Amino acid sequence: MTTLPPVTAEVAAAALESLPTRLRKRADSAAAKAADWPVAVTDATVVVRVDDATTVTLTTTAGVVTSPEDAVCSCLLAPACLHRAAVLTLAPLAEETDGPPATAVVPSGADDSTPVPPETGVLDLTPPQSAAVHALRAAATAVLAAGVTGSGAVHRATLLHAAHSARVAGLHRAAAAALRVARRLSEAGTGDPAFRLPELASELAELLTVADGLRRAPDPALIGTARRAYTANGSLRLHGLFTEPVVTASGYAGAVTYALAQDGRLRSLSDVAPGDADRARQAAGSAVPGGSALTLRELGDHGGAILTDPTVSPDGRIGGGGAVRSVRASGACWHEEPLDTLWRRSPADQVAAALRWSAEPADDRDAGGDLLFLTGTITGGGFAVDGGPSVRLLAPDERPELPYVENLRLLAGAHGLSLRLVARLAPDRPSGVRALAAAWQGTDGDPIRADLGLRHLNRTHLPRTGRAVTPSVPAPALPTELDLLRRAVDRAVAGGRAVTAAVADGELPRRLAAVGLTTGAACARALADTASDRRHDALGRLRPADPEAYAHAWLASSTYASAATASLLTAAWAPEGDHDPA
Repeated sequence: MTTLPPVTAEVAAAALESLPTRLRKRADSAAAKAADWPVAVTDATVVVRVDDATTVTLTTTAGVVTSPEDAVCSCLLAPACLHRAAVLTLAPLAEETDGPPATAVVPSGADDSTPVPPETGVLDLTPPQSAAVHALRAAATAVLAAGVTGSGAVHRATLLHAAHSARVAGLHRAAAAALRVARRLSEAGTGDPAFRLPELASELAELLTVADGLRRAPDPALIGTARRAYTANGSLRLHGLFTEPVVTASGYAGAVTYALAQDGRLRSLSDVAPGDADRARQAAGSAVPGGSALTLRELGDHGGAILTDPTVSPDGRIGGGGAVRSVRASGACWHEEPLDTLWRRSPADQVAAALRWSAEPADDRDAGGDLLFLTGTITGGGFAVDGGPSVRLLAPDERPELPYVENLRLLAGAHGLSLRLVARLAPDRPSGVRALAAAWQGTDGDPIRADLGLRHLNRTHLPRTGRAVTPSVPAPALPTELDLLRRAVDRAVAGGRAVTAAVADGELPRRLAAVGLTTGAACARALADTASDRRHDALGRLRPADPEAYAHAWLASSTYASAATASLLTAAWAPEGDHDPA
């Protein structure tokens, strides 16, 4: 099927609402059939042809289906028909868009749906908010119990309904987490190559953590904000770093350029809208806001710019607006000031900062806070980081439309090549980093800088080094027992409670305890016990399963595995002399 346009969470949630119960049970099989229905696209209309007599027409606004009335089926049963529900179920979820500045977390003129902070600073949830939290917790627990393989359209719709209720009640962080979980479930259901099970597990843990926190002692950090607050910034002097193509499973694509501002903070400029990988390549040629002829890609490739009166969000994203003006300015190479300072920080400090960044709420993370700026040498074993370990270079996106994989394959054969790299950690693959951009000296001595997701490299770009290099520090590796616990956490998300109960035994807790990971052993034991707990009452009747206890045990295991992984990764990246000899 040609890519369907994104639909808002409200439209997706309502897709099954008009169906009778007997048809809701058939929604998943209908969506599977809908994947083969032909699609015709015009400017603002997408027509899905079910058969010779039936079509589903989607009308978009700015590329997004924003209202249930914008999805119309021509059959006699519409709108309570499976054709319409199947198409809307199959369509990706729209991303949240940036709005005008939000003045406060808690709106003025509070009503019965607005949390009012008492003097202690702890929020008292209103009845609608408490109900929304309960619904979110129940929906997340149901997804966890069923697993990816058992979570269908009904699970997703229930989660989206709960997310909508949370947003209406002003619980923005919880609503956003629920939408991300729903989006990951959609990726898994459609077989999207971007789907990564550890990412779904992480999003599900965030949702359960926020819901539990709101139930116990809610504070403003758990409420979140409705919109990204863009404010006037005066002027910005930017030195471009690199440009990254972005293709999401929710039907959005574009490009993001990262730049260093005069205050030493990273900023980002982006052009992301509904589209596919072709749009990602085209968006790199979009103009920098403000009327200059400078494109995003030119700014990222040693370019510079001065922006006057731009709007900037607290996390460093630069917006547009009618007042902003921009002019081209001198740029800098990565080895020149001020960019060179980014590579002078120790790798261990950068990794520690990136791990702290990943532990923050998704909406509060600074632009570029997860980036690593590494110097090192290509070896037979990967990329030997100066002052750090040897790591594998991984592709951030393996879509064939983007050149990451072929570029990294070419670089991997250039043994002895010294280069500078911009990358991200890959917590699910601790022995590697996801390589985004690189720079090195070419054959003629001129510097070469490549956005690895946009520029196609060939052998003429690489000098002949001819020297083999053996890394002195091995790649980061987690203890086998901890890796097994991480896999158990992910496997629980994939297969649900039944699979966890079927494969659980006492071996993993014993192995974790044997290597001193006693808390991990307790978590693994609780996960196995709650998954298989089907005790009988005094009359010998089988008691109902307790999904709450299972969700608590899974969340404890997930939280421990993430914290232990972060701690061990930080130690693995520390300078060789700083390692604990024990």
